Amino acid sequence: MARGDVNRVKVHFKGEDDDFLVFLDSVEDYQRWLSDRSVPLAHVVSSFKVFTTHRRGAQGIYEGASKSMLENEFGTSDENDAVLKILEKGSLQEFEV
Repeated sequence: MARGDVNRVKVHFKGEDDDFLVFLDSVEDYQRWLSDRSVPLAHVVSSFKVFTTHRRGAQGIYEGASKSMLENEFGTSDENDAVLKILEKGSLQEFEV
């Protein structure tokens, strides 16, 4: 597959100490979820995994965020709670793979 053939969507949250990302399945489902929380999150996110770029903005190398990073930024080490906060406060970004 040639580069640039696939569009991906993510929500980027710039935290106090780091940048956090959650990947989405669909922009439409995310926008519907923002106005109607009865939309299942499983239809919105690609996975319940939070990624970090270690202060490289939305474009750095993606690594899974540690529990201590989540605790420091979001006040919880629960990835599901962190995903919710990122979706609520982050910015939507589309990019090509």
